[in-house]
Amino acid sequence: MYLMSSAQSSNIRNIAIIAHIDHGKSTLADRMLEMCGTVEARDMRAQYLDSMDLERERGITIKLQSVKLTWKGHTINLIDTPGHVDFGYEVSRSLAACEGVVLVVDAAQGIEAQTLANTYLALDNDLEIVPVLNKLDLPAADPDRYAAEMEQILATPAEDVLGISAKTGMGVEDLLDAIIERIPPPEGDPEEPLQALIFDSHFDNYRGVVSSIRVVNGTMKSRQKLKFIQAGTTHEADEIGVRSPDNQPVDQLGPGEVGYLIAGIKDVREARSGETITSASNPADVALDGYREPQPMVFCGLYPVDGDDYEDFRDALDKLRLDDGSFTFEPETSTALGFGFRCGFLGLLHMEIVRERLQREFNLNLIATSPSVSYEIVLNNGEDMVVDNPSALPPAGDWSVIKEPYLKASMISPSDYTGTLMDLCQTRRGQLEKMEYLSPERLELVYRLPLAEVVVDFFDQLKSRSQGYASLDYEVVGYEPGDLVRVDILFNGEQVDAFSSIVHRDNAYDYGRRTAEKLREIIPRQQFEVPIQAAIGGQIIARETVRAFRKDVTEKLYGGDITRKNKLLKKQKEGKKKMKSIGRVQIPPDTFIKALRLDD
Repeated sequence: MYLMSSAQSSNIRNIAIIAHIDHGKSTLADRMLEMCGTVEARDMRAQYLDSMDLERERGITIKLQSVKLTWKGHTINLIDTPGHVDFGYEVSRSLAACEGVVLVVDAAQGIEAQTLANTYLALDNDLEIVPVLNKLDLPAADPDRYAAEMEQILATPAEDVLGISAKTGMGVEDLLDAIIERIPPPEGDPEEPLQALIFDSHFDNYRGVVSSIRVVNGTMKSRQKLKFIQAGTTHEADEIGVRSPDNQPVDQLGPGEVGYLIAGIKDVREARSGETITSASNPADVALDGYREPQPMVFCGLYPVDGDDYEDFRDALDKLRLDDGSFTFEPETSTALGFGFRCGFLGLLHMEIVRERLQREFNLNLIATSPSVSYEIVLNNGEDMVVDNPSALPPAGDWSVIKEPYLKASMISPSDYTGTLMDLCQTRRGQLEKMEYLSPERLELVYRLPLAEVVVDFFDQLKSRSQGYASLDYEVVGYEPGDLVRVDILFNGEQVDAFSSIVHRDNAYDYGRRTAEKLREIIPRQQFEVPIQAAIGGQIIARETVRAFRKDVTEKLYGGDITRKNKLLKKQKEGKKKMKSIGRVQIPPDTFIKALRLDD
C-alpha cells in the first residue's frame, strides 16, 4: 500500500551524526529510533541501522544508513555515518544531503583526530553543528574539561555543548529538541524543475539498484520518467519511498525530503553517488554539485588458492562491485600464483573488509599479496606512467624520476607519548609540519609522510607506542620524487613476482635481509639446496639458503678405505648439482599464504 508523503519543508530537519570511531554514533542512533517510536522496544537490537554481519561483529559502521524519525510534529531525516578514516568519503557524501550535524565527542577521551577532520568537513559545507559530549555514564567522564576543550579548539561555546549518555538514554530527548531548534529547515522550491541528488546506492538481488536520494527542488513522483543527467540515461521510478527504518513506499517526495528510489537499474555505475536526477519531461538546466570519485590508495593482488575458482572469483568481484563501487580491479597474472586480479582499495581496513566479504559471502579461499601504493614514473622519453604493481616497474635505465604519494597525517595524543610518536614518524621518513598543544595534557602532531610507510603497520605501531590513546587522521596531499628501488626475491635464481616490492634505497638492504630470513624458515626443504636471494636489478643484496634433504649414502660402509666413502659423497654431490640445474622449486600455496602475511 502506498502512502502519501506530506511533510512540509519547514518541519523537516536533515542531519548526520559525525564523530571519531567508537565515540557512540550508532548507539545514539539506536536511542533516537527508540525515543521517536520508530522501532518497537521488542524489535530493538544494538546497532540497528548496521545491516551487514561484518559491521555487527566488528562493532563498526561501514556503510552510511539513513532513517526517517518523527519528533514533536517534525520530521528528522537522520544519516548514521562511518567513523573510520578509510570510509571518510561516506561522511562527505552524507553531509551534502544535510543542513546540520550532531558532532559526538567521547566525554572520557575528548577530541580526537577525526573529530577535527569531520568538523572541518561540516564547516566547509556551511552546516550548523550541534556539539554533544557522550558517555557521561562512564566513571572516567570529565564533561567540564572536554567542553572547555571543544570551546577552545572548535570555537563552540561550552554552554551550547549537550551532555548525554547514548547507552542509557540520558539527555537524548534534550538533543532531539535542540536539533529542531538549532538546525535550519531545508530550502527548496516545489515549483522548480526536479533536482534530486543521489548520495548512496546499493544493489538488491531482486529489485536492482536502490538509491538513497535527497530532493533539492521540485517534486519526485512514483511512475515518473526520470533523467539521470551525468549518466545520460532515462528510467521510470518503479518505487519511491522513505526509510523508517524499513522501506515505506510513498506517492511523492518534495523539496528537502530524503528517501529512496528504485528504477529497475541493473548496474550501480548508472546511479553513482553524486548523480543528479531530474524530470525527463521538464528537465533542470544544470546538475547539482556532485562528489569527487573516491580514488584507490592501496593496491594488492588477490588470487584464488585453487586455480579452478578463477571464474567464480571474477563473478564475485563483479557482484561485490555492484554493492561497493569504491574499489577497483583488473586481471593480472603471476608466475607464482597464477591468474588473479589487481585490486585497489581506499585503505587497509577497506582491503580487509572486501577480502573478508569475498571469502564469506562467495565461499572463496584467497591469497593476498603485500599491499603497495601507486607510483608516478617519468620515462626517459618524457612520457608519464602510473605503476601500482611493483613487478610492472620498468628497468632502472628506462626512467629518470619516480614519484610516491605523500600524506598529511594528523595525530592527537597525550603529551606523555610525544617523543615515541615523533620517533615513529621520523623512522618512517616523516617531516614535522606542526606541533600544537590542545591543552596542557594533549597535543596535535602533523607530519608529512610517504603513504608507502603508512599502509603496512603504522597504525598498529601508533596505538602500541601510545598505549592505545593516540588517534590518526590523514589526507593525500600529492606526489613527490623519491630515491626508490625495486627489491626482487629470487628462488634458485628465478624471480618470484609476488614478493617484489618498491622501497626506499636506505631501507632496501634491511627489507631484503628480513624477507629472505623469514622465507628461509617457511619454504619447505627440497631434494637440492635452494638459495633465496634479494636483489636490486642485477645486484644481490641478501641471501639465505634452504638446505637440501640428504640421504646417508655411506650408511652401508663398514670401515675400509676412506676413498670409497669420498667416492660415494662426490657422486651424491654431482647428482644434487644436476638435479638443481633441471629442477624447479616446489612451493605449496599455503607457504605463499604464510609468507605474504609476514607484514601482518
